[in-house]
Amino acid sequence: MSIIAEHANTFIILACLFGFFMAWGVGANDVANAMGTSVGSKAITIKQAIIIAVIFEFLGAWLAGGEVTQTIRKGIIDPAALQNDPQLLVYGMLASLLAAGTWLLIASMKGWPVSTTHSIVGAIVGFALAGLGIDAVGWPKVGQIAASWVVSPLLAGTIAFTLFKSVQHLIFEAEDPFAAAKRYVPFYILLVGFAICMVTLTKGLKHLGLDLSFGTNLLLSALFGLGMMALGGWMERRVQAGSRQSDHFGFTGVERVFGVLMIFTACAMAFAHGSNDVANAVGPLAAVISVVEQGGTIGASALVPWWVLVLGGGGIVVGLVTYGHKVIATVGTGITELTPSRGFAATLAAALTVVLASGTGLPISTTHTLVGAILGVGLARGMAALNLRVIGTIAMSWLITLPAGAGLAILFFFMFKGIFG
Repeated sequence: MSIIAEHANTFIILACLFGFFMAWGVGANDVANAMGTSVGSKAITIKQAIIIAVIFEFLGAWLAGGEVTQTIRKGIIDPAALQNDPQLLVYGMLASLLAAGTWLLIASMKGWPVSTTHSIVGAIVGFALAGLGIDAVGWPKVGQIAASWVVSPLLAGTIAFTLFKSVQHLIFEAEDPFAAAKRYVPFYILLVGFAICMVTLTKGLKHLGLDLSFGTNLLLSALFGLGMMALGGWMERRVQAGSRQSDHFGFTGVERVFGVLMIFTACAMAFAHGSNDVANAVGPLAAVISVVEQGGTIGASALVPWWVLVLGGGGIVVGLVTYGHKVIATVGTGITELTPSRGFAATLAAALTVVLASGTGLPISTTHTLVGAILGVGLARGMAALNLRVIGTIAMSWLITLPAGAGLAILFFFMFKGIFG
C-alpha cells in the first residue's frame, strides 16, 4: 500500500487547513492592493472598504477563480521530476502552503505589503531544491518573476506620475478647477472603465472558459468605458462645488468628483484580485487533492472542485476582516499622503500596468505594481512628499520574501517527510 493511499484523508485535511491559512494570508496582506488607496484618500472608510472587499473578493474568487488550475503554478517545477515519487509533490505542496501562509502572517503583523505570488513561488522553489535538486527548478521562469520586481513598480510609477501631472495641469491649475473637473473627469472615467474591464476580462474571467481574443477584449472594454463615462457624467452633475481648503490641491468639490471614481475602481480591483490571487492558495491545494484522488498520478493540470474555491474565497474574507487593516494603513497612509485624485491616479496606473502585463505575458505582482504607482504619485509632488523610512522597510520586505518562503518550505518539507516518510 503506497504512502499516499495510506494517509489519503490526512493529506486532504491538512491541505484544506493549510490552503485556508494561505488564503487567510492573501486576505490579510494582499487585499490592501484593491482597498489601500480608497481608504488612504478617505474616499471610503475602512468599514466600507471591508464590506466592498468582502463582497467583490469573494465573488471574484468563487465565480472566476478557475475551474482548472495548473498543478504546479507558473511552470516552476518540471512535473517529470516527480513521476517516480508522487508523495514528494504532496509533502512539497503542503510545505509550500504552510510556508507561504506563515510568511504572510509575519508580514501582515508587521504591516508590510509583500507579494503573495512571490511568497508561494519562493516556497515552491525551496521545496524543489530540497526534494528534487537544483535541476528540477525552471530557473528562467524564476528569473522572469524576479525581473518583475523592478519592471512592474517602474512602469506603474511612470504611468501614475504622468496621470497625476495631467490631473494637476488640466484641473487643479485651471482658473476654475471645479468647472475643469466637470469637463475632464468624464475622460478619466472612460479610462477607468476601459482599464478595469480589461483587468477583469484578461485576469478575472479567463478561467470561466471565455476564450476571447485580445482584440475582442479591447472592443468590449472600450464600450464598457463609454457606458461608465455616461453614468459618471450623470453622477458628477449632482456634485456641488466646495470651498478651497488649506491644501491648495484640496478643492473639496473636485476631490468629491474623484471620490465617486474611487468607489468604481475599488470594486473592480477587488473582483479582479480575488479571481486572480485565489489561485495562490487553491493551486497547491488542488494539486494535493488531485494526486491523492488519482492514487499518485501527476497530471499537468487539476480540476478545482467548487468547494475549494469557496474555501479559498472564505479564507481571503476572514484574513481581510481580521488583519487586513494593518497593511491597508501602510499602503493608504504610510508611503505618501493621498487624496481622492492622487489615489485615483495610483489605482488607475496599477490597473493599466496589470492590463499591459496580461497582454504581454509578463508575470507581475499586484502589490509591487500598486506600491510603485503610489510612489509615482508621491514623486509628482516632490521627494519631500514621500516617507522614505516606510519605503525602505517595504523594499527590504520584498527582497526577503522569496528566500523567506524558500527557507520555511525546506524546513516544513523535511518535517512532513520525517512524519510520513
